[in-house]
Amino acid sequence: MKVNPRGILYIISSVAGGGKSTLISLLLKKYPDIHFSISVTSRPVRPGDEPGKNYHFVTREEFEKLIAQDFFLEWALVHDNYYGTSKRYIEKELRKGYKVILDIDVQGYRIIKSKVQAMKSIFILPPSEEVWIERLKNRGSDSPESIERRIKNGRHELLRVDEYDYKIVNDKLEDSLLELEKILFGEPKKEETKAKNE
Repeated sequence: MKVNPRGILYIISSVAGGGKSTLISLLLKKYPDIHFSISVTSRPVRPGDEPGKNYHFVTREEFEKLIAQDFFLEWALVHDNYYGTSKRYIEKELRKGYKVILDIDVQGYRIIKSKVQAMKSIFILPPSEEVWIERLKNRGSDSPESIERRIKNGRHELLRVDEYDYKIVNDKLEDSLLELEKILFGEPKKEETKAKNE
């Protein structure tokens, strides 16, 4: 995808229950000039979801029609539901020079990485597996079967963390938000800072 390099796409991924949605929400509230790419999904609406704000909700049949129309920059089947990113929206926002946040899974990240040059990738990690599983259970929005499926899928996703440019361990929310802000506004990676001080 050829776009004006003035804009930059920030891919943010995590395991289910890793806290990325909360972090993104805080970031967008603090910086209204950052734009959020709202994914299209076939998953059911959950309590607290706002259609058109959290996701664009469509039926499975509608999603498959959009696939056939080449509507998506990427799409994937995750936890038995479709998720996809509008190709036109990403192109338009990057041409205008905006910072664009995209909340996406590891499957989608690999696809977009091969198509978009002006991008950085961030993986939000839970502080431990125990804390992660407890957070998943405390959400209260998933059945026991869904939780088990998300844990299984999450363990596979964690094997690909090193493919990302940055990693943030989401232990304390305030610290994680600060790390995210540093990445978006030009602070060097921790590895680079350490190397300069040695």
